[in-house]
Amino acid sequence: MTRLLAIANADAGNTDDTAIDEVVIALQAAVDLELVRTSSPEDLSTALSERPDIDGVVVLGGDGSLHAVVQALHDAKRLDGLTVGLVPLGTGNDFAATLDIPPEHVAAAQVIAAGRTRPIDLIVDGDGVVVVNAAHIGIGAEAAAAARPWKKALGPIGYVIGAILTGLKGLTTPGATLRVSIDGKALPRKEPIIQVAVGNGRYVGGGAPLLPRADPSDGQLDVSVSYTESPRRRIAYAFSVRRGEHHRRDDVVYLRGTEVTVTGDALSCTSDGELTGASKRHAWHIVPGALTMYVP
Repeated sequence: MTRLLAIANADAGNTDDTAIDEVVIALQAAVDLELVRTSSPEDLSTALSERPDIDGVVVLGGDGSLHAVVQALHDAKRLDGLTVGLVPLGTGNDFAATLDIPPEHVAAAQVIAAGRTRPIDLIVDGDGVVVVNAAHIGIGAEAAAAARPWKKALGPIGYVIGAILTGLKGLTTPGATLRVSIDGKALPRKEPIIQVAVGNGRYVGGGAPLLPRADPSDGQLDVSVSYTESPRRRIAYAFSVRRGEHHRRDDVVYLRGTEVTVTGDALSCTSDGELTGASKRHAWHIVPGALTMYVP
């Protein structure tokens, strides 16, 4: 019987506890399942190192939890031998949406029990940090930072508040001077840039289709670069992102590649929802099929 390790957030509340219990019951009929709760990267690494014979890991959480587990497996060089399942119990659950994993937790558990898998590409940045879903710099990262105080209390609505606050501030904030290179070729446009996004997944911030054409198994990064400058066009850009139509705008460049490098003004980055400090250089490359996941 397949042996899986289910990993949950040790700080989850009562609602999550009930959902986790129901997931465990749904999975135990099909697999040999052990549940552990972790509260830090050290806990996670220990849980994985103490179980060398498992066949896979089930993430009970959202994009941040998935990121943490995949990072731990990547650091331990165990991605090649394990299959990862995802039960979306987070705030945004954006990568689950790209994979068409059901939002209802028992239905998601049944996907894992069915055993169908798919190779998934993995993005790795210049510091060895993985990106499962998407990374972005500029107004997207600023919005993620602004949403932090609101997410816990308001859930996905917190993302909307963060975007509104950032949008109002951004109307008077100039874009950044950046040089963007894709597969070694620099983009020729010189205007200030307000956002660069790269990713495998289509959605960020609880459902905004920032990379609407992304396919997590095509061996390429999707890249979206926005040069939008005037306040009026920034507002229009924000609405077009929510509709997934911004990639058709004349002030947005949407491409694919295997390596992306951004240099210039120091900007913070959001990777799978985790915010990092400002840097003058950001780089990402794709590792095709590095991850195997359970899918519908």
